[in-house]
Amino acid sequence: MTGLQPLRLFVAVGTLLASLGGAHAAGDAEEGHRLALLWCANCHVVDDAQATASADVPPFTAIANSEALTTESLSVFLADPHPVMPDMDLSRSEIADIVAYIESLKSDGAD
Repeated sequence: MTGLQPLRLFVAVGTLLASLGGAHAAGDAEEGHRLALLWCANCHVVDDAQATASADVPPFTAIANSEALTTESLSVFLADPHPVMPDMDLSRSEIADIVAYIESLKSDGAD
């Protein structure tokens, strides 16, 4: 499996789940960063200070800059993660915070 295949799966599942609807709230990117270090850094590179992560797992910057992802699709995806991810049982507020952090990583040229 290449590094892009998990990202494609992430995008596909997130987009599908987002189509089911659901409201989302604005989150706190700082708190999202803290949560990402706690829950996500074992597999994903979540910030520039992190040296290692799982080989075939997209870094948060790649997720943030994926054209297919939206705030809602990320939110829905984190509420019901794919089987490879641990069941984090995140609250809506925690999900909004992590999404806000991921979105804060978008490059200036990404929309």
